[in-house]
Amino acid sequence: MRRWIAGLTMLGCVAISAPGLEGGSAMAAEAACSGGGTGSDYNGDGIRDTAIADPEATVEDKARAGQVTVVHGGGKGVTVVSQNSANVADSAEAGDRFGYSLATYDADQDGCDDLVVGTPYEDVGTVRDGGYLQIIYGSTTGIGQGKASKAFVQGADQPLGGAAEAGDLLGYAVASGTSSTGIPYMVIGAPGEDGVGGMDVGFLHYVSGTSYQVANVSQESLGVWEDAEPQDRFGASLAATDRYFTVGVPGESVEGKTFAGGVSVFKPSLNTEGIPAPVFGFSQTRAPGSDASAEAADRFGTSLAMVANRTAAETAPTGALLAVGVPGEDVGDLVDAGGVALYRVNPNSTLTTVNGLLDQDFTDVAGAAAPGDFFGQDVALVNTAPTQVSSATTVKLAVGVPGNESSGEHLDKGGVQVFPAVAAAGASDVWREPGDGIPVDPAHQMFVGTSLAATPAGVLVGVAYESGQAPGTVYGFGWTAAGDAAPSQTFKPGEAPIPAGGVAFGAEIR
Repeated sequence: MRRWIAGLTMLGCVAISAPGLEGGSAMAAEAACSGGGTGSDYNGDGIRDTAIADPEATVEDKARAGQVTVVHGGGKGVTVVSQNSANVADSAEAGDRFGYSLATYDADQDGCDDLVVGTPYEDVGTVRDGGYLQIIYGSTTGIGQGKASKAFVQGADQPLGGAAEAGDLLGYAVASGTSSTGIPYMVIGAPGEDGVGGMDVGFLHYVSGTSYQVANVSQESLGVWEDAEPQDRFGASLAATDRYFTVGVPGESVEGKTFAGGVSVFKPSLNTEGIPAPVFGFSQTRAPGSDASAEAADRFGTSLAMVANRTAAETAPTGALLAVGVPGEDVGDLVDAGGVALYRVNPNSTLTTVNGLLDQDFTDVAGAAAPGDFFGQDVALVNTAPTQVSSATTVKLAVGVPGNESSGEHLDKGGVQVFPAVAAAGASDVWREPGDGIPVDPAHQMFVGTSLAATPAGVLVGVAYESGQAPGTVYGFGWTAAGDAAPSQTFKPGEAPIPAGGVAFGAEIR
C-alpha cells in the first residue's frame, strides 16, 4: 500500500453489461464457487482474476468519481464496476475516488472471493471526505452480479459506529484475509480521524466473521503501542496475513522527530478487551538489530507488505515476513533517497531484523541511491510456497522508486526493483523503468512505482500516469524474468478485452 509522493498529496457510473458489450462483464463460470480464499478469484473458478482501479475516472460526467475494472482469468470477460453499477451501494459523485484502495477476501465464505473497495473522499451527507467502504460480492457469474454490496460508514446508526467527520478518510487503506482459525476479517484505516490526541491521529475498524462484527481501535486502546498524537495518521497503510496484521503510523513522532514513523502489529483475534490483540509496535530506533535511527520526515511505515513465513526450525508457517517502506529516509547526504526495512514477526511475539535497511547503495544492487528517489514508496511481497521453508527463490520483494530519474532527463519517471527477500539483496535483483524493461516511453512525472501488486506468477506494475492522454497501463512480469524481458501480461484500456476510457488506470491493483 503506497501513499504520497512529491506532487501527489497524502491526506492531501458505468453499468455492468452483457459480455462482448462496452463495459463488459464476466461470463458464467462453473455451477458453484470453488476458489474463494485462494487469491483474487471473484467468480470462483479457481483461476486468478485481476482488479485494476482508476480512482480518477469520470463516471457519467462525474469527474474523479472512480471505477474498478475486473479482468477475469481464463478469458472469461471483463466487468467494469462503479458506484452507478447494479448491486453496488450509493451513487457516483464527483471527487469520490472509488477504488482508491482495494483488498480481496472471501467475506461471506461462499467460495467466491469478494472485492473490498475504499472510497475515502466520499462525502457522508454534508461531511466532506468522511469516507466510505464496501464489499462487492463475487458470484459464479462474476463480480457484483449476485447479492447487493455491503457498505461500511461511520455514524451512530451505521455498522462502524462513531460519527463521520470532515477529513476522516475512511477507506484510505484496507487489508483483509482469513485467520488461521478460518475467520474472515478486514481492517479499515481512517488516518484522518481526529481524537483526544489531536488532529489526524488516525483510527481503524476491525471487521470479522460473516456477521461483520466490528471492533474499533486507536492508539488510545489498551495495549496498543504509543499514544495518539497529532498527525500520527494511524491506519494510513495496512497489511495482513492469516496470523497477523500490521498498521502503518507514518506520522509518528519519535523522540521529538516529527513524521519519523512507526508500525504496530496485531493478531486477528479478539482479546478480553474486545479488540484484536496487540503484539507490539516499533520505530526505527526501537527495532531490534536496526542499523538506522529514526529521523524527522523518514515516514517509516508509509507502505507495508506481509506474507506468511516458515523457517527451517519450524514445521509450519507460523511467522510472517514484513516489509516496511521508508521513502523519506536519507542515505548519507542524499535527502529522501528512501529505504525498505525487512523484518520477521516470530511466533513468540518477537521481532527479528532480516536485511537491515535496504537501499540502492547495498552491495551489488543495481543502480545507485539518489536524492528524491523515494525508494520504498510502495512495496509488495510474495511467498510462492508458503508451507515450505522460505528461500531466495520462493520469497520476493518488489520496491517502487517513483522519484527515479536518468541524469535529469526525465524527472520522476520512476521504476521498480525486485529483490530476493531472504538472501543478499544484490544476489539476484532486477531493475525496470520506463523505456528499459517497462515498454512505455519515458516522460516527466510518471511516478512508476506508486502502484504494485504481488501475485504467485509475478509482480504487477501500474503505470497510471503516462505521458500525453494515455489512460494508464498495468504490466505483469514474472518473478524470475530478466530486467529487459517483455511483460508476460499487459492490461490497457482500449485493448481487448478491456474497454476504452479512463484517466489513471492502474493507480491501485489487486
